[in-house]
Formats: sequence, structure tokens, C-alpha cells
Amino acid sequence: MLNSWKQNLPEDLIAKVAKVDEKISGHLQKIDEQVLYNQQRLLSLFRKHRVAEEDLVGSTGYGFDDMGREKLEAIFADYFKVDDALVRPQLISGTHAIATAFYGVLRPKDTLYYMTGMPYDTIQQVIGVVGDNPKTLKEYDINFDYTPLNEQGKVDYDAVKEKLQNDKSIKMVAIQRSRGYATRDSFVVDEVKEMIEFVKQYAPNAVVFIDNCYGEFSEPTEPTFYGADLMAGSLFKNAGAGIAKGGAFIVGRKDLVAQAAAQLYAPGLGKAEGPTWGYLRDFYQGVFMAPHTTGEAIKGAIYTAALLEELGMEVSPKWDAPRTDLVQTVTFGKPEPMIKFCAAIQHNSPMNAFVDPVPSYMDGYEDQVIMASGSFTEGSTIELSSDGPLREPYCLYIQGGLSYAHVKLAVTAAAKEAFYKD
Repeated sequence: MLNSWKQNLPEDLIAKVAKVDEKISGHLQKIDEQVLYNQQRLLSLFRKHRVAEEDLVGSTGYGFDDMGREKLEAIFADYFKVDDALVRPQLISGTHAIATAFYGVLRPKDTLYYMTGMPYDTIQQVIGVVGDNPKTLKEYDINFDYTPLNEQGKVDYDAVKEKLQNDKSIKMVAIQRSRGYATRDSFVVDEVKEMIEFVKQYAPNAVVFIDNCYGEFSEPTEPTFYGADLMAGSLFKNAGAGIAKGGAFIVGRKDLVAQAAAQLYAPGLGKAEGPTWGYLRDFYQGVFMAPHTTGEAIKGAIYTAALLEELGMEVSPKWDAPRTDLVQTVTFGKPEPMIKFCAAIQHNSPMNAFVDPVPSYMDGYEDQVIMASGSFTEGSTIELSSDGPLREPYCLYIQGGLSYAHVKLAVTAAAKEAFYKD
């Protein structure tokens, strides 16, 4: 009875699943130990800040004297070991939080400099290097520059050093932790630590900004532990555990968070305003569950990589590689099998399993995108999804999973549908 989920699988696939289960068991145990560590830290902060029922109610109107909001932001600041935090439903996505940080800190003639290569599509739209949108950084005469990664997909420190020493207009150095829609590896926290230390050495007055989307709770440490000045992420990715239905956060130095708050609301209002309506209960419960849910998603990614490797696919990261985010890629080399596999993920989702995803153009992206997302919250990539732009080398980006069990069921069924059908 307990193995009934395998009854319609081909014998070859059943054998591969058994081999994968045995191979990855030690790595899954290590993730469980990491979850315990991160969960203990959060539990201690909930106790320290005396979270109570009245903190979950939220506020209306201007949002003055919202004690629950203030307490939640204190928990975020403590967890990430920073001065201050802005955790708000008015921040509607990770991209919005990043843009808010940029506009809050940067001024005309300043330069935003990415040391981790060209940022991903939606941030390119914010900057103004692609698209024809109003209100871009370019329109505000804020400059942009970046240094491509080297052939190994790592930071070109010699080129970065030259930029930092010679371009005195660089106000903010940005580090993108996750790979976005690139094929390079995501940067583990130890690598980000090295980047932060390098910037502090050669451009000590620059603001070090971290795009931490997909990264929270995926390791025992965070970039802010090592001197990052400002960091942003989404609440309907890792930090909200599939419970938060929107929102994002910005954490860091108090003066920089204040500038971001002034940009989000208005000068003179800053963090004092911002109603939380009915969101606080989900925000509190989401961040409390975040270590567990992130761990489940990472275990699912390990299984996905191992199984697809057994099926002869090119994957990144490898199943036994260090994990620093939720993103797992599989390279198809051409569009047809990529679309087929993405459809298989959709067919094994709890929502809209009857839908066939169709490549289409989406706001913020230059190429057509194929996307499977049978999630309870729209765009919630802590829930199992897969997507990717229809361009070479035709990589599908698989991420999330509220439970390891769902990822295992869905990816195994998708493997059957994509690789074992005539």
C-alpha cells in the first residue's frame, strides 16, 4: 500500500528512484540538521521579542503604532544581524524591494555597479538597459555598469578591482546571490563573504547591496553576517514559507533602510506609516516556518538533480554540490523537450493540473517564457514551479516545493511523462 505511488511507473524508473534514494540519504540528513539550527535561532527570537496574539492583528489607515509590525521587523533585523528592517505588504515582490532600495539610496550621476555580471531580466528593466519603460534608473541619470563573470562563472576580481579603484562614481556595488536566468552557479555565502570583504577593501565608502532572492534560510549564515550594508528579498519565496501571500523585505544599515522607507512611502513618513491590514499573521507564521519549508524545497532540489542525472540530463547544481538557494536547472538544448517537461510539472501540481503551459511574452522579460506554476499563491516560487526563457541553451529552472514529498511525486511523474512516453 505505501508504495502504491510507484505502481504506474516503468520498472527502469522505479530502479532509478531506488538508486537515487540511497545515494542522497546522507545529504538529506545534513539539510535536516541545518533546518534544526535555523529553526532554533528563529524560535529564540520569537521568545526574545515576546510575540503574542495581539501582534498578529495588524493595522489600518496610516498604520501608526503598529506594534506587531515593529516587533516583526525587529525579529528580521535580529535574525539577519543588522540594524533595521522593512518588512511590508506594500513591497509587492523581490524586484520591487530591490528597486526601492536602488531608488532610495542612489542619486543622479551615481553609478550602480554589479560585480556578479549582468543582472536578470526584471532588474535590467528597472535599470533601463532593456525595454522602453518610464521611471528607470537611466531616466533619472543614474549610471549602470557591470563586470562579466569569468569563464568559470566566478567573479573576475582583477577587473572588479580596476573598476572600484578608477570609477569614483560607484555608489552601490550589487551582488546577485542566485543565478537568475543565467547558467552559472549561484554563489554560496562563503563566496559572497569574500566579495563583500573585497569591496570593503577597495571601495570602503560604497554601499554593498545583496539581492538575496531564493537564498534566505538555505544556509546557516546570511550575507549580512559579513558586513553587507543592505539586502532585499521576497516574502513569497523562502521567507514566507508559502504562507505569506505577498510582501517583501529590506534589511541592513539603519540609515539605508530609512532611505528605502522614504522611497516606498514618502519623505517624512518613512517607517512610521504602512498599514499591515490582515497580513501579519501570515508574515509571522511564514517566517517561523521558513527554515523547515526551505529545507523541504532544497531536499526536493537534491532529489530532482540526482534523478535527472540518472536520466542522462545536464543539471546544475549537481545533486551533491553545496546548496545556497532553491534553484535547480536542467538543460535541454532545444525548446521542444523543455516545453514538454515543463508541462509535465504543471500536470503534477495541486492547482491547474489540467492546464498545458504555452510559451508567451511576460512583462519584465525580453524573450518568450514557458512557465509551470500550480501554486496556491501566484508567483510563489517557494511552491514547486518551473520556468525559463525560450533562448539558448534552453534551460528550465525548477524551484521550490512546500514539501519534499510533493517534489518527489511531481518530478518522478514528470520524468515518466517526459522520458518514458512514446
